[in-house]
Amino acid sequence: MQIPYELALGWRYTRAGRATRRNGFISFISGVSMLGIALGVAALIIVLSVMNGFQRDVRDRMLSVVSHVEIFAPQGAALSDPDRTLAQARQNPEVIGAAPFVAAQALLARGEDMKGVLVRGIDPALEGAVTDLAAVNEGLLQQLVPGAFRVVLGRELARALGVRVGDAVTLIAPSGQVTPAGVVPRLKQMKVAGMFDSGHYEYDSALVLLHHEDAQRIFRLEGPTGVRLKLRDLHRARAVALELTHSLSGRLLIRDWTQQNRTWFAAVQLEKRMMFIILTLIVAVAAFNLVSTLVMSVTDKRADIAILRTLGASPKSIMGIFVVQGALVGAIGTLAGLLLGLGVACNIDVIVPAIEHALGASFLPKDIYLISQMPSEPRSSDIVPIAAISLVLAFVATLYPSWHASRVNPAEALRYE
Repeated sequence: MQIPYELALGWRYTRAGRATRRNGFISFISGVSMLGIALGVAALIIVLSVMNGFQRDVRDRMLSVVSHVEIFAPQGAALSDPDRTLAQARQNPEVIGAAPFVAAQALLARGEDMKGVLVRGIDPALEGAVTDLAAVNEGLLQQLVPGAFRVVLGRELARALGVRVGDAVTLIAPSGQVTPAGVVPRLKQMKVAGMFDSGHYEYDSALVLLHHEDAQRIFRLEGPTGVRLKLRDLHRARAVALELTHSLSGRLLIRDWTQQNRTWFAAVQLEKRMMFIILTLIVAVAAFNLVSTLVMSVTDKRADIAILRTLGASPKSIMGIFVVQGALVGAIGTLAGLLLGLGVACNIDVIVPAIEHALGASFLPKDIYLISQMPSEPRSSDIVPIAAISLVLAFVATLYPSWHASRVNPAEALRYE
């Protein structure tokens, strides 16, 4: 099968010979354009993969404390029929775990130190079915026995109050008792049974866990304020929440995990989108370097173009030769960038520690960041658009020089040859 001469000449011009200094310089500029495209594509893949890894790790740590879906009564009241709500929620095929809970806000005091906290009353026997907190801190939640009034604190909260396991703290409920002297808040002294570390500062610094029966007594509730659910697929949380609004009885509010941290997820998506745009400009600059490469190549090949025209080549064929030349540079650069980017992104857990060891530095100090290792998660939804945009930009950059080549007048080009 004979290869069209446009493809053969385009490939030959891409590998411009070094018979003359001018041809060598054109080949050098072509290589620089190819390298620029490769580095731009690789940078896009690496940066987006690292951002995906950060988002995944923070999400997983958050979901070790937060359930996929929460069902609760309005205004913090107790559920009218928690057993019915649990039974109806478990009927959804996507639900694999359900547990009641009590949610309230309070103050936690230790001596003169006082912190505002989120109190969560849980059932230790069922908590492992809805979050990973019980698995991460094995045996810790079993310390919460009804009537013992024990609490489990986030490690950062315990550090801020200066308490250790076995110390006593005072829980101050906001709704107090009415006395002749006015409204007096209810105080309850509790014993610290343990501390948990979820890896998410927001919860480690503000969450207090206790048995749900103790929480009901302290906040004068007749039952749990809500039900927490775990799903087979966390990405279907929004759809499942919508289904539950139609299948559950009573006046209930339903919230999935994406709504609880909507601002954070929106900020991450915006940052990722802006990084994609900024780094795409690097690829665009490298791709449009092809314009100068092809203009110089067209100028150098004017005699060749004239000879081809006298042999019967059409302007369309001449244009095709230089489109092929530019497109091949863009395709090779894109392929090299994909291989380099994926190679780094898939082995970043080895590359970064090696660089840290060589430089004697730490890019992610444990005492500052949530994680100490650089995460990475390459996704085809990012890689395919990157490759497509790079190829399209390279193709667009070839159009004007190729059109200019097709307009060369053979007589003018051969006058001084």
